[in-house]
Amino acid sequence: METALEIVRRGTTLRPVPLTPELSLYLTDEPVGLWEDVESATGQVGIDPPFWAVAWAGGQALARYLLDHPAVVRGRRVIDIASGSGLVAIAAAMAGAATVTGYDIDPLAIAAITVNADINRVPVRGVCDDILDQTADADLILVADAFYERKLAERVTAFLIRNHANGVEFLVGDLGRTYLPRDRLTPVAAYDVSGLSAVEDQDVKQTTIWTAISA
Repeated sequence: METALEIVRRGTTLRPVPLTPELSLYLTDEPVGLWEDVESATGQVGIDPPFWAVAWAGGQALARYLLDHPAVVRGRRVIDIASGSGLVAIAAAMAGAATVTGYDIDPLAIAAITVNADINRVPVRGVCDDILDQTADADLILVADAFYERKLAERVTAFLIRNHANGVEFLVGDLGRTYLPRDRLTPVAAYDVSGLSAVEDQDVKQTTIWTAISA
C-alpha cells in the first residue's frame, strides 16, 4: 500500500500559489477525482475530502498578509489550525516565525504539510491532532477557511476567544463564509484571490484578514 507521502505526491502537481508565488505547493485542479483516487489507494470509503490539495482563498490571503507583514510573526511561536496544505504555516515560517506548528486531523494533510514545507525549505512541524478543546502553547494562532460548517465554526470560534482571553493573538483568513463570527472580529486587510473556479462559485473572491475586536 502507498504511503501518505506517496499519495500526496502522485495525486498532485507542484506549482506556485497564485497569490503567493514565492512559495509552491503540491496541488490539484480536480479535488473530486483526487478524493476518489485517495479512497481507492487507501481502501477506505467516506474519508475526508482532500482539503490539503487545494490552495483555498482564506489561506492564500492570510499567507499573503504574513509575507507582506513579517513583523506580525517574526520571532513568535505560531500555530496554524486546520492547516491543510500547510500554506499559511509555511508563509509564517518564511516570514521569520520562531517556531511553526500546523495542526490538522487528516493524516494526509500532515504528509502534505511535511512535503510542502520541505520543498519550500522551511521548518514546519505537522501534527495530527484536534486541539480545539486545548490551550494553545503559542503567541499567535492562524486559521483560514474553517467557518464553512456550523459545528466546526463554533468550536474554532470558542478556541480563539478562550486563548485570546489568555493573551494569545490570532488572525483569520476567510472569504465571508456563513458561520464566520463577524461580530467578534475586525478586518485588517483584504485581497482579491483568483483561480478559484474549481472549488468556488466564482473565479475571483475578495477575501478578508480578521483579528479580534480591540477592547
